[in-house]
Amino acid sequence: MNAMKKLCTEENGHKTVLQGNIAFAAGCVRNGIHAVDGYPGTPSSEVIDKGLSQVQEMITVGWSVSESVALGVGHGHTLAGRDCVVTMKIPGLFQAGDVFTSLATFSVPRGGLVLYVATDFTPSSTQHVIDPHLLYKSTFVPVFEPRSHQELYEASKIAADLARKFNTAVVIQPSGVLCHSEGLVTLTETTTRELAEVAPMKQLNALPNLARMNYDRVMDERMPALTKYIEESPLNIHIKGNGKRGVIAYGVNALYMEEYKDLYDNDIDVLSLGFTNPLPIQKIKDFCASIEGDVYVLDDGYRYLQDECAAAGLTVIGKPDFSKVTEWTPASIAAFLGEEITVKTVAAQPVPRPPMICAGCPYRLFAQVASRMKKSGQLEAIFGDIGCNTLLYFMNALDTGLAMGASESKRTGYVLSKPESASKCISLIGDGTECHSGMDATRNAVFRHVAGVKVVLDNEWTAMTGGQPSPSSPVNLAGDENRFVMTEALRSQGTDVVEVDAYNYKDIRKSLRKALADADEGKFTTLVVQGTCIRKVPKSAYGQKLAVDHEKCISCGACNICSGLSLDENGQPVWNNICSGCVSQTPACMQMCPKGAISVIGPSDIKIEKSSVVLPEPPQEITVPTLSDEERPERLSLSIRGVGGQGNLFFGKVLAQLAFAAGYGDKNIIKGETHGMAQMGGPVVSTFACGNVRSPQIIPGTADSLIVMEKSELLRPGFLGMLKDGGTILFADTAIIPQGFDAEQYPSDEVIAELVDGYNVIKLDILSEAIKLGDTTGRCANVVMLGALSTVAPFNALPEECWLSALKNVTPAKMWAGNYAAFMAGKNLMK
Repeated sequence: MNAMKKLCTEENGHKTVLQGNIAFAAGCVRNGIHAVDGYPGTPSSEVIDKGLSQVQEMITVGWSVSESVALGVGHGHTLAGRDCVVTMKIPGLFQAGDVFTSLATFSVPRGGLVLYVATDFTPSSTQHVIDPHLLYKSTFVPVFEPRSHQELYEASKIAADLARKFNTAVVIQPSGVLCHSEGLVTLTETTTRELAEVAPMKQLNALPNLARMNYDRVMDERMPALTKYIEESPLNIHIKGNGKRGVIAYGVNALYMEEYKDLYDNDIDVLSLGFTNPLPIQKIKDFCASIEGDVYVLDDGYRYLQDECAAAGLTVIGKPDFSKVTEWTPASIAAFLGEEITVKTVAAQPVPRPPMICAGCPYRLFAQVASRMKKSGQLEAIFGDIGCNTLLYFMNALDTGLAMGASESKRTGYVLSKPESASKCISLIGDGTECHSGMDATRNAVFRHVAGVKVVLDNEWTAMTGGQPSPSSPVNLAGDENRFVMTEALRSQGTDVVEVDAYNYKDIRKSLRKALADADEGKFTTLVVQGTCIRKVPKSAYGQKLAVDHEKCISCGACNICSGLSLDENGQPVWNNICSGCVSQTPACMQMCPKGAISVIGPSDIKIEKSSVVLPEPPQEITVPTLSDEERPERLSLSIRGVGGQGNLFFGKVLAQLAFAAGYGDKNIIKGETHGMAQMGGPVVSTFACGNVRSPQIIPGTADSLIVMEKSELLRPGFLGMLKDGGTILFADTAIIPQGFDAEQYPSDEVIAELVDGYNVIKLDILSEAIKLGDTTGRCANVVMLGALSTVAPFNALPEECWLSALKNVTPAKMWAGNYAAFMAGKNLMK
């Protein structure tokens, strides 16, 4: 039984720590939702990808080709009397805008339609920060914004019940912080839902006369009843203080306010709203009337709540005009409310780590061709799209980007204005996005006789969001063989289609040049560059090794195009542990070498040395003592910084199990983690806290310890400021220099030591310890660091048995001996 199915069948009352998206997914099954559909978009993807796709026998679930199609599918489920959730992120809501606004005023009985719209107002992985609250208001659709992981788990039932009660679609809008952090969830009883009665389908039509009737019915019936319901809802909560000062908040900001109240001002009143449309204005008025002094408003996005309060004649304090704050944090809230918090900073610039395509990615060689042609003036513009191809921006192989499917539309408009540029520019798109909405622009270019070149980088999967299937994939979510053939569909649009191997540099260059030359003759060509995403390639394809002939090598650096290698002190290539060998394809770096100095090593040439390391025998049975409240700290918290691939997420898994072993399941356990582009070698920050805690983000000056897995990451803004007075920094003596970054600009040990002078810093060579254990890749260095952490106050208050039990619970059996040895090595480092 897989982990998701176990979660969906676990007994009532079971407590567990879940990522927000997984909590919501489990809630969909346990609350009896009949179907879930969607399109992958960070931070919503895991609901289907890591969650419901694992229990397809328990719920109807699938990916559609776009958000608008998914919403149409969801609406179709409701016409069959079933309750359906449709997942997306905010840009996806706007992509589905026509369907959403057209069905918003349907107001006759049917199954419940729920939109799960995840926010990313920072933004971290989203192409804009436009706030949809005014869209929701204008469509008269109720909006529930969960404030905790428990509410995310319960949200599908709340929304589906509301949808049926008021014959309306309902939006659940969770903060991306909740979606991607993890918190304590208590599972409730599993239920089923009967099919809904459905009105005659002729009443569910968007004809103009029916649209007028639906709108009038919404005004006469839905909105008055819905407003009364929400005014009286127990999900809008007044958390009492002394009535001197108040804050109105919703979503994750309400959670932050509970933390602020506990830490700084127990006398402050908080109106915690579950619903943001329609707003319970009378409840808000009553709250403001009960406060003697100032009332503050916390809005993520723009300032919807603030402006609605002002429109109701209420005096509140919120964001100033043209505020740049789009997402509050515990620290910014504390400052907003006048709390003086001294934030420690360092006067240094962190190492830039732009997200990069993976080592061995099939996009790599095309990027080289495009970059060189742009540098030489053969290309004047490259019109980009959304997805992994966006990262070609950092390789000078992409200029402008806009929205899903818009790259070719931009090129078409550009060429219509500048016909002479048809052979000097290209549009660039991924296969998944071409199937999402890009094919419309392909068809438009053919229809309008616009010459030029469109490049489809076909890696067969929706790779940026985790490798979900799309129409260009070999199979769909259910594992059925795909019958849609993208290249045939492209040809049917009337475009010339040229297919080329993504791992053949010369063919890519030749084909692109030919297509551009054809553009001068008035032709429109779609160049499909084909190579499977390396994350979907079988592991058996990995392991191809490369070597350099030092005599042939002229140290020109032409091979240095990938994060899988770097140059040594002589300017010659050295391949690192993330080199994929281009997954048994012709290696990109080898093709770039002008002297043929790089070659693939045959298996017979690889010397395999048997490790002489003898690992200690790990315990198989671990008895965990029961700790009293007096024996364990009231609160534990720490933050970990590193680089994508160093195992930050594993830290969180172990620490969550540690908290359960120590008895914190009766209080709270919460984790915050970086997702999205950070996986591409970017900076990663993780947080963990248990006990008397609420927020997945740490308030400055409250962390017991900081862990630094890559030494320059210590310099990230705000990181040192998390540490409390007297706290400890565990500092790994590990440097990871980004591909293309000048090593001489990397901060020296002396500079870092000077910047942290006065802090309690413990420097550890965890990578060497991992290698001593026979782990040549150093992958267990994070476990060595966990062993060290177990000896540092206040974490050393928890017995070793708690730590070992936690580690064993999340370690595959075949890796237990190695992880046990690594943990003990970390403890020994601290002696």
